Amino acid sequence: MTAMPKVLPELTELRSGVRRLLAPNPSMMTGPGTNTYLFGKREIAVLDPGPLLEAHLEKIVSVAAAPVRWIIATHTHPDHSPGAARLASMTGAELLGMPAPDGDHQDRTFRPTRVLGDGDVLRTDEFELEAIHTPGHASNHLCILHRASNWVFTGDHVIDGSTVVINPPDGNMKAYLASLARVRDLQPAALLPGHGDRITDPARVIDWIIAHRLAREEKVLAAVCAAPGSTTTELVPAVYADVPQDLYPWAERSLLAHLIKLAEDGTILNQDKRWLAAIKSGMVT
Repeated sequence: MTAMPKVLPELTELRSGVRRLLAPNPSMMTGPGTNTYLFGKREIAVLDPGPLLEAHLEKIVSVAAAPVRWIIATHTHPDHSPGAARLASMTGAELLGMPAPDGDHQDRTFRPTRVLGDGDVLRTDEFELEAIHTPGHASNHLCILHRASNWVFTGDHVIDGSTVVINPPDGNMKAYLASLARVRDLQPAALLPGHGDRITDPARVIDWIIAHRLAREEKVLAAVCAAPGSTTTELVPAVYADVPQDLYPWAERSLLAHLIKLAEDGTILNQDKRWLAAIKSGMVT
């Protein structure tokens, strides 16, 4: 992701029984920091305790001011779940989510005691949280629907003010676009992202992200047609001319995700890590 840090309050009450606590890990990739959400007043569910920062975990326990019973991870990237195991040891809470997939940039310390599948619900006297499997940014990514408010807590599926990196092989552009459409079809009242502020116009934002991705895909195809036989590194400057060069390594990962999708669609071919335009029959044009 390429969100510039901005100022957010450390602690915000979003509605009765829903609070946001900002982790102190701002950066170009995390924006203001990772949002940790707390649900409930008498018994607390924590969503995305963030990186393993002892001061932040102690702050979660202090802010909760009640027993932390459940810890949920939207996915197992290093800025979302590494604090979960430590927080569970501090509180005795149950860990909920999906196990870490294979690959780099995954938190292998997150081992859920309850695996959440699509449609599973954490139900208490105070709230109901429904898991929505939204692969794309990560294969084990979950969004969480807070039923009483019709708010969707989006982790890194949708963030405030920017787009997210789709990093193959675990990241998948086709799955990401399908998951975006699925969240839009839920018609949520708001999106509560893993980075940045509340999004109050979900349909417009999701439509913009889908349009942005498809426009980028057109640039990818045009670049392949203009310079057949190029590598991903060679294609980046043409496709991401609007992105600072120091972000090219991350841009190249999303570029690869677009190329893989186009190859799956039968539009281009990969020959020895070089990309060529193709027709449906598989013949190079």
